[in-house]
Amino acid sequence: MHRISSAFEADLHDVAATRRIEHRTAAGLPAHALMQRAGLAVARLAGALAPHARSIWIACGPGNNGGDGLEAAAWLRRRGVDVLVTWLGDERRLPPDAAASLARARAAGVVFAARPPDNYDLAIDALLGIGATRPPEGAMAEWLWRMSEGPAPVLCVDVPSGLDADTGHLVAGPTAATPQAAGSRRHCLSLLTLKPGLFTAHGRDAAGEVWFDDLDCPPGDEAPVARLAGAPAPRMRAHATNKGSHGDVAVVGGAAGMAGAPLLAATAALHAGAGRVFVAPLDGKASMLDASRPELMFRRLVDIRLETVAVVCGCGGGDAVRTVLPRILAQTPTLVLDADALNAVAGDASLRAAVRRRAARGWRTVLTPHPLEAARLLGTDVGEVQADRLAAALRLALDYGCVAVLKGSGTVVAAPDETIRINPTGNGLLATAGTGDVLAGMVGAALAAGRPALEAACAAVWRHGDIADRWPAHQPLTAGALAMAV
Repeated sequence: MHRISSAFEADLHDVAATRRIEHRTAAGLPAHALMQRAGLAVARLAGALAPHARSIWIACGPGNNGGDGLEAAAWLRRRGVDVLVTWLGDERRLPPDAAASLARARAAGVVFAARPPDNYDLAIDALLGIGATRPPEGAMAEWLWRMSEGPAPVLCVDVPSGLDADTGHLVAGPTAATPQAAGSRRHCLSLLTLKPGLFTAHGRDAAGEVWFDDLDCPPGDEAPVARLAGAPAPRMRAHATNKGSHGDVAVVGGAAGMAGAPLLAATAALHAGAGRVFVAPLDGKASMLDASRPELMFRRLVDIRLETVAVVCGCGGGDAVRTVLPRILAQTPTLVLDADALNAVAGDASLRAAVRRRAARGWRTVLTPHPLEAARLLGTDVGEVQADRLAAALRLALDYGCVAVLKGSGTVVAAPDETIRINPTGNGLLATAGTGDVLAGMVGAALAAGRPALEAACAAVWRHGDIADRWPAHQPLTAGALAMAV
């Protein structure tokens, strides 16, 4: 069993692959052995999370996820723990494995009740698992609400009930797992495989701390649908280098009234290791010096050799960015498109075509949209993007022939012909103006250093989130402080 940390790199399998692994493995084991392994794993983690628990409430559903909970109840009761099970099953319709676990729970002396206990030291959600297809109703919804709002820790078996294991979409609505219930109070033990929905969209709040047990069942030849991005390998600089060895970044943006955005991106690029950073303001009246960052070199865009630098375009660009994008798209082999540059591309067919032509030339392009910008690029709405973030990111990558960084909880990074990556770092402290500009600058610096586009995007996104994870939770994290912390 492993606790999944932000440095952990692992394959993620969807529900279809998980079911194939389950069926293949179960066929080679004695009857009910796989559910017994699952129940034992749940019981062991419950004992580790609440070693002094006097009473444990286990809410069991009508299928095999409930069977895992019943099996865990039997193991815990045999160890002397007071276990109360609320069960929504029907003995006449139980799957064989779950029926066997029900018999073992009864034989162990587990107490069954129609209502949850008033007091308990740990709650175990074994209601739906990967079987969530519609919002829970009635008693199930009430029990999920009680777990979410109660003071005791919650352990979810396989997947938090109501969470789509493939997408992280919360089909149950806010009653299943509110943001207030996340963190140290919530835990999820993913069985057989790690599921992508645990790490993006609502999954991170619903699951809390994720644990994994493969139940001694390797995935075999099942291809992952995505991969959890681990910590990037550190890059040491050789002594015999100079500023030209580490690449140049040019930040293009800052229309009238939005001068701060390109400065945030440029500062981040500087601190992320770029050898030189240029700023090309789109406001003709903008100052050509930042006294607080004298390392930044201001230039007119016409004076920058676009073919020799990694360009970060769009931060605070406003409508003015539309006039410079055709030249940038046609002359810059290494490019990050962010913010207003993305909106310009979304609204102009000729710019969209120009982005696509870059792939045919072998040029590196990284798009860094938030969900609304992604929706505009895809001609859809935010709800559809957020309902399946992996699919949206992959569609962006394929449509535009680029690396797409779909920002948000569990940022998704996709590229054509590559396994999708989901980033495990970051938190709500990043939900403030300007942090996206910082990320764009970091991606630009990684590209300028010569990294392949997918590697550069993944490394920058991981580091960006890791800074927020290390930031004191009680202190606001401004974009300016984030850029300096890079």
